[in-house]
Amino acid sequence: MTASDTVLANEGASLTAPQPFEAQYRLEIRGWPGATITHTLTNEGSHWLSDMSFSIAVARGQERSRFSIDDGSTHSLLYNSSYSLFGVGDSYQLNEGDIHSVDRQAALFDLSRRAGTEGCIESSPCDISFVDHRGRDENFQYYVNAPTTARVPAGEFDAKQVTLIDAEKPDRHLLINFHPEWPGLILSAEYQKEGQRQTTLTMTQFNPAGGNAP
Repeated sequence: MTASDTVLANEGASLTAPQPFEAQYRLEIRGWPGATITHTLTNEGSHWLSDMSFSIAVARGQERSRFSIDDGSTHSLLYNSSYSLFGVGDSYQLNEGDIHSVDRQAALFDLSRRAGTEGCIESSPCDISFVDHRGRDENFQYYVNAPTTARVPAGEFDAKQVTLIDAEKPDRHLLINFHPEWPGLILSAEYQKEGQRQTTLTMTQFNPAGGNAP
């Protein structure tokens, strides 16, 4: 069976239920000092909260999304983001009525959960849309690669590998390794522009909030 056959065979599979977690990532951006990102996924009763934050000497940032899920979709409820560079920054908030698709934090979670169930392959990618921190539309395509293994500072894990392509800038793509059993958990990611690596993200710590570690 080929990798494409494997993806197509999973089409229609039920989506994996989320589990709370806390993880840390090492962020490396070309031309910038490295940073540590803390990522938490928390259950708040009828909805979930995804929170990513980082801080370095000259900059800090945070992005939070509250969303609800059902068996087949993710629905954004509230999105907040803020950033500061050399002490100057701004903050943004999108309420449910401002988000006609999903916000980008909820989109990341939904992609990690959905990828591999819809037959999205390189020769026939799927569309994905979300809004940025200002509520502007972002349109990408994605496809699922063959299952792989991610070796990161936090350990060695089976990975569900997804490639994201900017629909308006096809020379740019993002390769993400998700954990297949923990929706929202990124094992590693690499952003390339014109064939050059610009940004990398690697998981350095993982702390499941209950249950067993993967």
